Amino acid sequence: MKILVLNAGSSSLKYQLIDMNGEVVLCKGVAEKITDEGSFLTHKLGGETFKIMHDMPDHKVALKLILDTLCDSKLGVIKSLDEVDAIGHRVLHGADDFKQSVLVDDEVIAICKKNEPFGPLHMPANIACMEICREMLPVPNVAVFDTAFHQTMPPYAFRYALPDRDYKELRVRKYGFHGTSHKFVAGEAARIAGRDDLKLITCHLGNGASVGAIKDGKILDTSMGFTPLEGLVMGTRSGDIDPAVIPFIMKSRGIDDIGYFVDKYLNKMSGMKGIAGMSDCRDLQAASEAGDEMATLALDMFAYRVKKYIGAYAAVLGGVDFIVMTGGIGENSDFMREKILNGLEFLGVEFDAEANKGARGVTKKISKDGSKVDVYVIPTNEELVIARDTLALSGK
Repeated sequence: MKILVLNAGSSSLKYQLIDMNGEVVLCKGVAEKITDEGSFLTHKLGGETFKIMHDMPDHKVALKLILDTLCDSKLGVIKSLDEVDAIGHRVLHGADDFKQSVLVDDEVIAICKKNEPFGPLHMPANIACMEICREMLPVPNVAVFDTAFHQTMPPYAFRYALPDRDYKELRVRKYGFHGTSHKFVAGEAARIAGRDDLKLITCHLGNGASVGAIKDGKILDTSMGFTPLEGLVMGTRSGDIDPAVIPFIMKSRGIDDIGYFVDKYLNKMSGMKGIAGMSDCRDLQAASEAGDEMATLALDMFAYRVKKYIGAYAAVLGGVDFIVMTGGIGENSDFMREKILNGLEFLGVEFDAEANKGARGVTKKISKDGSKVDVYVIPTNEELVIARDTLALSGK
């Protein structure tokens, strides 16, 4: 059983071909700069990386190039597309319509189109990719929603204290994101612990970052909200701010376009980049160690906000049994993990600084034996979640 996993962005298309017999990644890659000049495909196979320059005016051409590459006599891993049994799609937003992954049909496409305003940058590409795949390959397509795992949040957690009509008529509420990542590491934590009844806090930390409070395998709360802008300080996103700041800055700076302010100012010019002029944690750490006070401040703000949410979610859960660090920063930055986890002894966390050192991209316990709270680095695998859901729903 071979499943093609697709993750379409506004100008990119990531892919993995996974053999579900052993859950082996046969190849993977990404088409980049779709619709722009200089578009290219990066294809990874057997430890080697190949760059293919190719004009890609739209996602249909990009997908055709990917499918051709999968079957290529030199770069491919299958003889023909008949070996692709199903396709799993990462879809940004299911709103409150989808609480789990679903087989793609005309009704699902129609609902996704209705929900485009919730994710105007990514949803059009997600939908186009599903439609193209249904045209090109006669196999089951499955939509796996980034918001679905968070649909177990209770109303007192997902509602905003706004007039009720805004929720009922406009569906303004917290949706949460990174759902497939939180779902995967939560499953891995339960496997490691040997039990499902965990009070678990999952920290997906990367350029985009979110924290989840999970009890008995179900989300009670998560830090991202109506959009991925809410919550933690991130690479280029502001995270939580007083809403009154928005009109104040806009008036003071002479900014009239609210769309620009939210999409550019808060999403792409703020966060650690807004504080220190850079968004990559590695660059910030190097600058901090060289004496850059603003880089140090940005790192401190990031760590503080994560720690603050861990404390809040420990209260939500009524205690905590297990904390997971994942995502690009969570999996690879022992420096940042130490900044976040030091000082949590009152929760029962006994951090193991030696075990933490050098833990990069591997599953590893970084709390001491005897710690009341187990803390683990667990690499996430969102593509595998998509593939597993696709396998379960495809009927193959």
